[in-house]
Formats: sequence, structure tokens, C-alpha cells
Amino acid sequence: MTARWRKNPLGLFGITLVSLFTLVALLPGLAATHDPLAVDPNIRLLSPGPGHYFGTDELGRDVFSRVIYGTRLSLLSALVAVSGATLIGTALGVVAGYTGGKPDEVIMRISDVFISFPSLILAMALVAVLGRGLTNAMLAVIFVWWPQYARLGRGQVLVIKRATYVEAALSSGASSSRILYRHLMPNTLPVILVKASLDIGTAVLITAGLNFLGMGVRPPTPELGAMVTQGREFLLSAWWYATFPGLVIFGIVLGFNLVGDTLRDILDPTLR
Repeated sequence: MTARWRKNPLGLFGITLVSLFTLVALLPGLAATHDPLAVDPNIRLLSPGPGHYFGTDELGRDVFSRVIYGTRLSLLSALVAVSGATLIGTALGVVAGYTGGKPDEVIMRISDVFISFPSLILAMALVAVLGRGLTNAMLAVIFVWWPQYARLGRGQVLVIKRATYVEAALSSGASSSRILYRHLMPNTLPVILVKASLDIGTAVLITAGLNFLGMGVRPPTPELGAMVTQGREFLLSAWWYATFPGLVIFGIVLGFNLVGDTLRDILDPTLR
């Protein structure tokens, strides 16, 4: 598998970006040069330079340090949201595909209701009901995305349960739980893993969008989407304020998309 990664320069570039942002998210204190919450009116809207690599904002806070901690928050929220949607959706999809009948019908009809709405609009509606906050934003993304994983998991199970080795396990007297955990779940993971890696970047965009609209974190917490919406008021006089957080969002989404595409090529034998 390592050799296949080496043969894909875009995949290597993507995993480099993801590794860099993950390292920054894990060790923000080592990368940040200032306290992200420290205010200094004497250096407000200072342009990028040696002391402040990304300049300062309207309160004199170091934009570079705020971007570092904002990256940590954005990545963490995206990982939690995608992990929750993956676990809930995959479990329900596997159960629906394997059992069939009434459980399958109920789960799929509920998922149809969620899928019929645009993701961002539905997430905004859920945050409006639950209340502003990062936790509620993550819950909204989980509620919006679990049906996609449920449908994907169900489709995989419908194909796999007709395989010869599953029929052999059934004929040998294996229990339903054993077939689920030993045969069906492991064979759905590659497809789920590819989708999850692609969705992390999209989750960063959605959570950043919710924060951009003022439905996520509360000031002065540093978050990339919130920094973009705060910096747009100074776009002509202080371009760096909104530009650098936006570029980091772009880099995160690009990195995870490249990694997801490469994983798909590696794990799908028909694309090798």
C-alpha cells in the first residue's frame, strides 16, 4: 500500500497537508507565537510581518495564533461530527440491510426525510432549534449526515450478504451477530472509510459556514469560519484578517479530498 501512495503524487501532497494540519491541531501551543485571546489596541490591524506572521485583527490579537487554535477547533468538530454520523449511520444501515422487512422500511423512510433537505439548510434549522454553540453545530452535522452512511452501509450489506462465504457461514450455523460483526461490518469499512475521509473536509466547510453565519462558537473563541466573517468587514483595509483563515479552510478541504480520492483508488480493485 505504501508503494501505491508513492505512485500518486496528489495523494502524497494530500496526506502531507492533512498531517501538517493534524500536527498543528494536536500541538497548537508549540506552533502559536502569541496568546490567541490577548488584546493589544496599540497594534490593531497590523499588517503581516516578523512579529505577527499573519498580522493582527481589530483588537490587536495575533491572527496567526488564532488561526492555529481555530484549525484545532475546526478539525476537532469535523472529526467528531463525521465519526458520530459514521457510527450511527453505518450501524443502522447494516441492520436495515441484513434484517430487511419492517426495520429496513422504517430506517430508510426516515433517512429519505433527512436526505430530501439541503445539508446546510437543514443544519441551520437544527442549530436554530437546539441553540447556538459548537456542540449543537456538531450535533446538527451528525443528524444531517447519518442517513448517507445508512444508505451506503445498507447497499453494501445487500451485496455482501449474497456472497458465497456468507452463505457458507449461515449453513454452518453461525449466528446473526457473528455474521454481522465478522463478515458484514468489516467488508463495508473500506467504502465507509473513503466516504468519511472525503466528508471531513465537507464537515469543516459546513461547521465553518455555521460559524460564518453566527450560529456556532461565541466570541472570543478562535474559529476559522468566525474569523472569516469578522474579517470581511476589514477586507479592503486589512486583507490578511479574512484571507489567511480562508486559505487554511481551503487547505484542509483540499488535503482530505485528495486523501479520500487516493484511498478510493487504493481500496477499490476495479480502479487499480
